[in-house]
Amino acid sequence: MKNTLRKIVLLVIVLLSAQCSKKEESKEEVLRPINFMSVGTESGSEQRSFNGAAKAGNEIELSFRESGVIQQKNVKKGQKVKKGDLIATLDNLEANLNFERAVTEVNSTESAKNTAKAELDRIKLLYEKGSTPLKDYQNAKNNYQTALSQFESAVRNREIQRSRLQYGVIYAPADGIIAKTSGKVNERVQTGHVFAILNAGNKMKVELELPENVINQVTVGMMAEIQFSTLNDPAFMGEVIEVSPITSDNASTYPVELEIMNPSPQIKPGMAAKITFDLSHQDTVNSERIVVPIHAVGEDEHGNFVFLIETEDNKTGIAKKQTIEIGDLTAKGFEVKNGLEKGQLIATAGLQSLLNGQKVKLN
Repeated sequence: MKNTLRKIVLLVIVLLSAQCSKKEESKEEVLRPINFMSVGTESGSEQRSFNGAAKAGNEIELSFRESGVIQQKNVKKGQKVKKGDLIATLDNLEANLNFERAVTEVNSTESAKNTAKAELDRIKLLYEKGSTPLKDYQNAKNNYQTALSQFESAVRNREIQRSRLQYGVIYAPADGIIAKTSGKVNERVQTGHVFAILNAGNKMKVELELPENVINQVTVGMMAEIQFSTLNDPAFMGEVIEVSPITSDNASTYPVELEIMNPSPQIKPGMAAKITFDLSHQDTVNSERIVVPIHAVGEDEHGNFVFLIETEDNKTGIAKKQTIEIGDLTAKGFEVKNGLEKGQLIATAGLQSLLNGQKVKLN
């Protein structure tokens, strides 16, 4: 009986020990595997390419300075024109009527001026003889000055109306090719309507749009490489001649224009172009910088951050949250201005689920 009881007690002790061992094993820490990288530097020299399109170097908009109905259209798209060629005319009915009224007004006021002058001469002669009072002489002078002013005003208005006769006529201001027309005969157009676009001269440009993280790195006078996939010619060089300070309509990009320095006759307006800039940092002599991948940078209420990995051995480490100051976004990631040094280890994924001070397993 005693032996049986002893065996039962020993069995209970063994079972309890086994359960305790299992509990201790279940409490063993499970480390989260983490991907990481060593922070390095790269040269500030960076090439970025953008898509654009060729356009004429001297693109002239031809518009009417009056409203009216198109009476004559002498050009079509792609047509070559010479300086002084008639492009189009309006009916100009209103302008002709205004000019006729102005001529009539000049004739009328001229007649009134001549009558007032004759009256002044007559009254002056009588006044000098003492046959009329000074008051009459002064009134005659005032009447003549009024008539003279009205005549001079009518003459100025006649010249204005004469010039407005040309507001409904468009002549080619230079030799070139008509790139576009807008309007048909008998169509009514408003003042300022751009009837045609004239590509004049031999210069060629390219237009493109740059995002806000690049626009401040591109300045007037900067050179860029321009390639046209449809041409067999090697790359052309272009100079930035205009950088818009405001964004395009309904877009968040900024228009930029470059002049092609060595244009080819094969380059036609509208051809697709690839423009490559060398966005090298030139603010320091040695422009090496720290760049980290976009997915390695997080953001919270305190700003941008990364998780430094302080290694304990070759298999484990501690994640430490580190605030950083980021700069430009490059093709390889964010430039880091402050907060990181070359050679430090940082986590490259899963930042949202990492905790400051968390122990991790290195992958």
